[in-house]
Amino acid sequence: MPRFKLTFHGYAVRFSPFYEHRLAVGTSQNFGILGNGRIHILDLAGAGAGAGDISETLSFDTADGVYDVSWSESNDNILISATGDGSVKVWDLAAPPTANPLRSLHEHSREVQSVDYNPVRRDSFLSAAWDDTVKLWTLDRPASVRTFKEHAYCVYAAAWNPRHADVFASASGDCTVRVWDVRESGSTMIIPGHEFEILTCDWNKYNDCVIATGSVDKSIRVWDVRSYRAPISVMNGHGYPVRKVKFSPHHGSFIASCSYDMSVCCWDYQLEDALVSRYEQHTEFAVGLDMSVLVEGLLASAGWDQLVYVWQHGSDPMAGPPLPPPPMMG
Repeated sequence: MPRFKLTFHGYAVRFSPFYEHRLAVGTSQNFGILGNGRIHILDLAGAGAGAGDISETLSFDTADGVYDVSWSESNDNILISATGDGSVKVWDLAAPPTANPLRSLHEHSREVQSVDYNPVRRDSFLSAAWDDTVKLWTLDRPASVRTFKEHAYCVYAAAWNPRHADVFASASGDCTVRVWDVRESGSTMIIPGHEFEILTCDWNKYNDCVIATGSVDKSIRVWDVRSYRAPISVMNGHGYPVRKVKFSPHHGSFIASCSYDMSVCCWDYQLEDALVSRYEQHTEFAVGLDMSVLVEGLLASAGWDQLVYVWQHGSDPMAGPPLPPPPMMG
């Protein structure tokens, strides 16, 4: 299976919704504590089989760490990034290097942790930050459309509902997930999801009432927003906090997760023994994770060990040729 050696430490990975062979990776120097960032645009050879080599086709450098990336749903060359200096940057793969970033949107007062492009309306995106807020943006406006400020602590993630263009969820260190409708003045639902910080959330792609959360308490919980007094599933198996959860775009009950325990796990929350598989290819924190919309069963992970892995579910992510050393920084 293909691997790619990063210059910095991996934080986020996203498959393109347009090309099965393309993915973007957000990275940060010095484990994201201090220093620069880089976005890698990678090309995966033989993507249909999940096999082949990974090569870099383009990269963008930033003056601060890149914590998340998200592809536009309407333009195959547009990418959004979340940056440690509080900015949200817009990149155009088709523009000359001097034209990038197309925009640097700087309204957050602390690190931006998450960006997510609207998959339904395809004209707007969210940013979530350590300043306790979520902001709504459109590409044609230099300022945010709206700021959502109800969380009492850092917002680690914001995710659009896959079917409702105005609905999203946000996960916070205040131990709650809030559900929002941008047409309403405040949040429409508060789910006291965990006893410890919630680091991630994602919507079920086949049931727009189901959401998954991952927490510092090491658990993944699945909720039905129509009746959320108790989770419909609790999955334990990670040894450290769960950094990211992703619902499969191809199977309604399938969830992938990555953790500070360095593993990537796959789950079927409808099974009594929910843990389907565990992958332990990373040697440092596994913090970036995605599943391809275009190729069923294709996963990608990024970690603090400066490695990106792409593999087919059920195969060995470690199988592949040795990696060359990363390029030297100028």
